Amino acid sequence: METENSKEASPIILEASPLTLETTLPKNIPDLWCRNDVLIFLVDLDDYGTLSAEGLDYMEKEDLKKLKTGYFRKRYITSRMVLKCILSRILEERSVSDIASYKDEYGKVHVRNHEELHVCISYTENITALAISKIELGVDIEVRKKRSLSNISKYLDKITFQSDKSGNDLDIFTKWTLKEAYCKFSNKSIFSTFNRELDLTNVAHSSYIIDNEYIFSLITSEGWDKINISLLERIACP
Repeated sequence: METENSKEASPIILEASPLTLETTLPKNIPDLWCRNDVLIFLVDLDDYGTLSAEGLDYMEKEDLKKLKTGYFRKRYITSRMVLKCILSRILEERSVSDIASYKDEYGKVHVRNHEELHVCISYTENITALAISKIELGVDIEVRKKRSLSNISKYLDKITFQSDKSGNDLDIFTKWTLKEAYCKFSNKSIFSTFNRELDLTNVAHSSYIIDNEYIFSLITSEGWDKINISLLERIACP
């Protein structure tokens, strides 16, 4: 699904359904990359078994060692291997083994030797959102479900929470994802902004409802012309 936006985008939730469904990586992905400023791929971890970590490079394996549970290890390996497969098409590299990612001291993901690419990864339950962009960005995805608003309220400024208290849970979830996306965009700790009112004056931003199940927010350093959001079914990863 391709959609257009600009720097004047407001935090209004837009319907983003149905999604493009890709059962294999499109052969024309370099063309898709040329026609869009931002590519978003949604990956269902349940589509994958346990992938081998052999496709990870040394630094990625070091990051993997820090993860203690099977769930976190699985989502790390799967997200990195699918990301490598996508990037190998965009960069037209011969093999995914030629692609390597690393995290800086603040946790931001980079593609080694390709600083012109901007990557952001977000997780919610079994879904991973992989964002690849030509401009700096931050993204967040949350499953839309009943959950304790008192937990969320701890991380939202009091004015925002009180103004939404009477009504729309969806608005609160949207502000939550926008704040998460902003933290990733600014490469700061989530605790640095969650207790303050969010100022979106100097960034481009938009939020979407995806298939009436997920809320997805995107923040970039400047306006974008086109964004493509695809639900990527299981692909063959080395």
